[in-house]
Amino acid sequence: MIRSAIVLALTCIAVSPALAEPTAPVRELPTFMQLIEGRELRMGIYNLKLNVSPDGQISGSALGWDVTGSWRWEDGYFCRSMDWSGYAIPYNCQLVETVGPDKLRFTADQGSGRSAIFKVR
Repeated sequence: MIRSAIVLALTCIAVSPALAEPTAPVRELPTFMQLIEGRELRMGIYNLKLNVSPDGQISGSALGWDVTGSWRWEDGYFCRSMDWSGYAIPYNCQLVETVGPDKLRFTADQGSGRSAIFKVR
C-alpha cells in the first residue's frame, strides 16, 4: 500500500488540493534550471527527496529506497522516466509551475493529469 502511494507521488499522480497561492508556468529551460540547480525537491509525507541535475540525471530516495532516472526539457515541459527500487516509472512530460516562493507543482500529461507539489530546498 505504501509502495503504491510513493509510486503515485513519483509519477505526479498525487492529488493536490486547490491552491490559494498564485502559480506561474515555467516554460523555459533556463528558468527551470534557476529554480532547481543545486537544490532538492522534497515531499515530506513520503520522505521523498529528489535531485534533478543539469546533466539530465535524477537521483534521490523515497521511504529509504533509491530513486534514479533521467530527464530532458522538451517543448516547455519536464519530461522524465524514473525507477524506484526496481519499480519502473514510465516516461511522462509534465507542466511545471511555481507555487509561491518555494514550491513547484508538476502536473502529469503536459498539464492535463494530476499534480504533485514539491518544496524546493
